[in-house]
Amino acid sequence: MAIKRGLKINKESGSSAQTDLMFLLLMFMLMATTLINPNALKLTLPKSSNQLKERPYTTVSVTKDLQFYLDGERVPFSQLEGALAAKMAESDDKTVSLHADEGVPIGEVVKVMNIANNNQYRLILATQPE
Repeated sequence: MAIKRGLKINKESGSSAQTDLMFLLLMFMLMATTLINPNALKLTLPKSSNQLKERPYTTVSVTKDLQFYLDGERVPFSQLEGALAAKMAESDDKTVSLHADEGVPIGEVVKVMNIANNNQYRLILATQPE
């Protein structure tokens, strides 16, 4: 007498759910990495062992060819103080992060520091960890 099993197991597995999941993860990673530094300048920052975890409201960058940038947009030095004041008027947080390339003369960095000091902004000098 032969006993028949009424339940058969389907040995095929659908891979469409796994494909959809992998596609969504890939899209998430692509979007997340582009949002980290959308308009970053390539600067070689000096090294320091002291690092702050605070997020500044705005950034001023100085390249080695003495070009000034306010939040990624090029600004002539003569208009930097006015543009910075207009930007700071929008926020209660008066913190500025200064990103200066290693090759920038210290006098140019001091000029930006004086602008921050004259307007009573808090200034953070950005560095790379050692």
